[in-house]
Amino acid sequence: MVKINIKIKSKRGWIRLIEVFIAILLLAGVLLVVVNRSNSPDKDSLYIEISQKEFAILRDIELNNTLRTEILSITPPVEWDSFSPELQNVKNRIINLTPSNLECKAKICQINEDCTMSEFSGKNVYAESVLISANLNTYSPRQLKLFCMENEG
Repeated sequence: MVKINIKIKSKRGWIRLIEVFIAILLLAGVLLVVVNRSNSPDKDSLYIEISQKEFAILRDIELNNTLRTEILSITPPVEWDSFSPELQNVKNRIINLTPSNLECKAKICQINEDCTMSEFSGKNVYAESVLISANLNTYSPRQLKLFCMENEG
């Protein structure tokens, strides 16, 4: 009879050991998931941050009479690489105001046309636009659209 009790107690010990091991694995898994979520940036907060930076750049250009006049003086559409000497101040302003963690390019379009940029295809692109409609002498509505993406590295 003594031998039977020892075998039953021995089996209970192994079962307890397996239960403890499974509990440790579960806790470790939950801990890894929580740590991983806290280290990865929230995509919504990233979108909000980049949109605010884009909006600040566009607002600066929109409120500057000289830059607004430059935009109104050209015939759209104008791609970023085709910004002429007349638009050099606008291009320089965008470059100077762009944070180092972003790469931004702009395009000037008519109001009623699609304003897209194919150069950033296949990447996460954040776009904002502003209407540049008039100055004291000219009424010629244009859309200035800013396309930004995160720098790699």
